[in-house]
Amino acid sequence: MIRGVIFDMDGVLVDSERFICEAAMRMFAEHGVTTHPDDFLPFVGTGENRYLGGVAERHGFAIDLGRDKARTYALYDEIVRGRLGPLPGVHAFLGSCRARGLRLAVATSADEVKMRINLRELRLPDGTFDALVNGLDVERKKPAPDIFLLAARRLELAAADCLVVEDAVNGVAAARAAGARCLALTTSFSREQLAGADFFASTLADAPTAALEW
Repeated sequence: MIRGVIFDMDGVLVDSERFICEAAMRMFAEHGVTTHPDDFLPFVGTGENRYLGGVAERHGFAIDLGRDKARTYALYDEIVRGRLGPLPGVHAFLGSCRARGLRLAVATSADEVKMRINLRELRLPDGTFDALVNGLDVERKKPAPDIFLLAARRLELAAADCLVVEDAVNGVAAARAAGARCLALTTSFSREQLAGADFFASTLADAPTAALEW
């Protein structure tokens, strides 16, 4: 039976994609590299190393990941203040999970600094999540199951007893590979593209009750 819920962050709890894209474009512009939002689309959900590194490769720019990631996060922090809020249904869904006594985790491909910024902007009560896992905690990224397996371990649960909430194709694949059930939100991809999931919703506001009742 379900004992825990593991949430991806971007596209599930918040929609920060346009903000991190803006920050990354500004960072590249500071180096004289002109980028466009479409340049980043193939790297969404892969973690910031690949998100920035993939675009740098396309433009022939020798990126310094330590320096340029730090600058991107600094710009992101400035950009999102007061502008980044929860997606529809987040607070109510988290309340439903807590009312059922479920343990909760965040498992995001983003680095810890971005995860912490996003959680700050969500203005959730301290202790909302029992475990936090970020992209720096695992070597293999989604679609590998490692991040969800680690989140389950930190919840002291089996992955098979957890529901993963995802919005990305790689995330759904990672949840399946971990042996977890998956609720797919169609905030970023179509239902057809997310066909491997067990449950579907447009946002957490209209998540089916069956996703928490198995």
